[in-house]
Order: sequence, then C-alpha cells, then structure tokens
Amino acid sequence: MSLRSEDLFLTLSDEVKFDFSQNPFWWPEFGTFWVVIGAILTQNTKWQNVKKALDNLQNANVNCLEDIANLDELSLAELIKPSGFYNTKAKRLSNLAKNIISKFESFDEFKKQVSRKWLIAQKGLGLESVDSILCYACEREIMVVDNYTLKIFEFLDYSFDSYDEAREWLENIDRDAVYAKFGAISDNEIFAKFHGLIVEFCKTRLKSKVFDDVAASLLKKLS
Repeated sequence: MSLRSEDLFLTLSDEVKFDFSQNPFWWPEFGTFWVVIGAILTQNTKWQNVKKALDNLQNANVNCLEDIANLDELSLAELIKPSGFYNTKAKRLSNLAKNIISKFESFDEFKKQVSRKWLIAQKGLGLESVDSILCYACEREIMVVDNYTLKIFEFLDYSFDSYDEAREWLENIDRDAVYAKFGAISDNEIFAKFHGLIVEFCKTRLKSKVFDDVAASLLKKLS
C-alpha cells in the first residue's frame, strides 16, 4: 500500500465527528496567547485537566502574557495545579512569558516575528509544543506531530527517521483533494484540521481493547 498524506486526511475526516463549522482550526482560543499557555499545560496530561487550569487563570484575571510574566511562580503553580507537574510547568511558562515580552514586547509582535529556531531554543519546549504554538497561536503553515500521530503511523506500518521527516510527509498533501472536501482553505487551516482529526480520532477510537479492530478498519479504508 502506498499511502499518501491526503488519503489519511480524508479518511479521518469521514471518521471523526468533530464539528469544524464551530471551530475550523480545532484548538480552543485559536490565534490567541492562550494557545501558548495551553501548549505547555497540555504536556503529559489530558485536556480536561488543562481546561481546569485555564479556568483558574481566567478566574484570576489573567488577560495577557504580561499577567503570566508578572505572577510569582508559586502563585502560578497553584493556579495551574490541575494540569499536573505544576511546579515544572509554572517555571517553564513563567520563563517563556518573560522571554516573549523581553524579546518581542507583545504577543502580537511575537506572532509576527517569532521563528521556529527561537522557540526550539526555549527551555521546556519540545518540537510538538513548538509546532503547536506556531500552528495554533501564530497561525503558521506547519503541521504538529504528536504521540497520537506516531501511534497511527505505527499501526499503518509507517516509520520515519525523525520528527521533521514525519512532519514533512504530512505537509506534502494534495491541496486539491482537500479543497474538494472543505473548499479553498489556507495551509494553516489544513494542518490545524489535520492534527485535530488525528487527535479526535485517537481520543475516541484508540482504546486498548479495540486497537486491532480500529487498525484493521482504517487500513481497509485506506487500501
């Protein structure tokens, strides 16, 4: 089987029930500083835990990255406690917020000017977190590769030598095939949707007891 990126995209779009008409870019608060916060809080935890931490921050009148930078780490850790590993995440989040304000002065300038290289150099940000920020906060044309993506590749018997090789395969998608399904959308929206489809599919379908059945079903649809 010679699998193409658009084959996976279109098959998942038929399988997943997520309502993209309500949120075309999938990630909540797309294009805002909240994505930067969420990209750190979501490390090694479930989204419902992140949501509790984000609610705590909103209830504490956090309205911008400057507010994060101005919080002492103990207070920040207490607010984000539901996300787990809260002391480590508070340090990472505080440092990142301070570095963004110091380097770019505002979130809007950060969105315009930040490079992937600069983000990769920030302590506590792996490639998945970096690309999540670029795709969903900065609205860049870049695909996120996460553990769910690797799990799909695994049961499709596809392997790559590096994160970036996997990302490039996913980004090498037939735009016309996507446009036929969703209309002429931007590459940013394509990659945001693609990653969202992978996550939503895996969250609902890849339970250990049905893993083999799901794999067989997906392989059949893609063959």
